[in-house]
Amino acid sequence: MNKIELAKNINTIVSDVVNQKGYVSSVDVLINLGYLSKVDYEAWRKGKIEYLEKVCYVSLGKLSTINRLLKSISAKMKLEPSWTDYNKYGKGPKVRLQFSKSRNENIEKGYSTHYLNKYRINQLKEMKQMKNESVTHEEKTGE
Repeated sequence: MNKIELAKNINTIVSDVVNQKGYVSSVDVLINLGYLSKVDYEAWRKGKIEYLEKVCYVSLGKLSTINRLLKSISAKMKLEPSWTDYNKYGKGPKVRLQFSKSRNENIEKGYSTHYLNKYRINQLKEMKQMKNESVTHEEKTGE
């Protein structure tokens, strides 16, 4: 896949994921492109994989390009960058997860930045609240 096709695919993924969740992350893009499996992602979140890049099915150069394109596309869509702390799932002390073998601060920051559409996040919250209120009303009235 050349850079133009990759940018088109990322643009579509960003639009779709933001519409569903209100935000998008590098992990969302990698999973949707097929470069990271959900199984490997979950294993990494549980601390069973040393660093995320180890289980991505693409070169480090392509991963870097993907993160640059995600940042650029998100800026064009006026999504707000927000750093997110990725810690190991489970009990015990918080352990920050590693994205890259090098632990380079800029690379780690690129992976851990989520891009938010606050308007869409608020819409989704309102829809969820209305749904919960509807379910509660149905339970009370038996309808």
